[in-house]
Amino acid sequence: MTSMRKEADSLGEVKLPADALYGVHSLRGAENFPITGTRLSDYPELIQSLAMVKKAAALANMELGVLDSRIGGAITRASDRVIAGEADSAFIVDMLQGGAGTSTNMNANEVIANLALRELQRQPGHYALIHPNDHVNLSQSTNDAYPTAARLAMVRACPPLAEQLRLLKAAFLAKGDQFHDIIKVGRTQLMDAVPMRLGDEFRAFGVTVGEDIDRLLEVGNLLREINLGGTAIGTGINTPPGYVEAAVRHLSAVSSERMIAAGNLIEATSDMGAFVTFSGVLKRIAVKLSKICNDLRLLNSGPRAGFGEIKLPAMQAGSSIMPGKVNPVIPEVINQIAYQVIGNDLTVTLGAEAGQLQLNAMEPVIVFNILQSMRMLTRGMKVLREKCVDGIEADAARCQWLLEHSLVAVTAINPYVGYAKASAVAKEALATGQSLRSVVLAHKLMTDAQLDEAFATETLLGQKPT
Repeated sequence: MTSMRKEADSLGEVKLPADALYGVHSLRGAENFPITGTRLSDYPELIQSLAMVKKAAALANMELGVLDSRIGGAITRASDRVIAGEADSAFIVDMLQGGAGTSTNMNANEVIANLALRELQRQPGHYALIHPNDHVNLSQSTNDAYPTAARLAMVRACPPLAEQLRLLKAAFLAKGDQFHDIIKVGRTQLMDAVPMRLGDEFRAFGVTVGEDIDRLLEVGNLLREINLGGTAIGTGINTPPGYVEAAVRHLSAVSSERMIAAGNLIEATSDMGAFVTFSGVLKRIAVKLSKICNDLRLLNSGPRAGFGEIKLPAMQAGSSIMPGKVNPVIPEVINQIAYQVIGNDLTVTLGAEAGQLQLNAMEPVIVFNILQSMRMLTRGMKVLREKCVDGIEADAARCQWLLEHSLVAVTAINPYVGYAKASAVAKEALATGQSLRSVVLAHKLMTDAQLDEAFATETLLGQKPT
């Protein structure tokens, strides 16, 4: 049988495994919120950031003389172990919870306290020497420690996300170069429009993806402003003089990220504006990716009864009943990621609006949704690039056939005959099956030389020499 220990809080006594690194508050949080099935342990980036906050607080408290160096040293070393991922399984609380993140903060406090106790040859739960609240949480409140850790986790997750945007941009631009010489039908509203290069279509994908790299990093900088040291509502109650500056300085050093103390800690404790703005950028990325994937699916459609201008890599059998069918599964999953991110953004918006007075109790759902969106976009773009974009092939013959059998060149005769006559030519050509050239010559609207000039590749692509 598993050996058990007892811990108590203001509600009473509980039993938990004797060697558990979590404590009574973590256990109550896990029991009260069996909601998503997604635990803190599933988001190690948040756990690491929480431990960085705890280490920075301990260093600041020791520097200011309010924490014994022996205890503070044990706390900082325990925090390092959490940062290294040694205690992820002890973070048992669900990501979604009531209490504005209190269960998450206490889970970190208890794990770090018990790791520190082990180092000092004490058993977990023997908090007389090192206490989760009195020592690990010294000069802090959930209301500044939790949002600070969340912001830090997002800041640290921005570079990997930006790198995937950069790599995806490069992949599309490479395809643009590869497909440069292929001329095809350009379409608006799913109808034939004017000729274009397939390479230009893919270069446009790369440009639109690349636009969000700078946007992401710019808006991500808003998250660097933190309310650490504001404690309960931003007034800084229970902190020693100089704590805010010291804590933020140590957190910047511990995390290797430039974090900034908010100018007004009361405002910063309740305001969720930076989260809303940042989530909006994630939504923007998702919308663009989904639109691109819609285009890829259309251009790949067929193989015989659709556009068929490109061939996406075949990743798996597409049907349990239709032999040989292959579906565009990678763009499809990116579409679904986008829908989730768009929904997450609405959740973040509603959560931010729902705060009252000096605190927003809905922070956990805001944090959960933003971290999920960042993770899904980062992973999704890697999959899109490696399993789809890099392997796309063009069907040049199909592009040429569709171009030759379309009426898109009719726009090029506008300058010679005017819009009305050009429209009549297109209508007659469509009805009779004749070529545009034949109809124009039959009505003596243009000469052969003029038609050659109008239908030259450079002219059709909008590159007519001046």
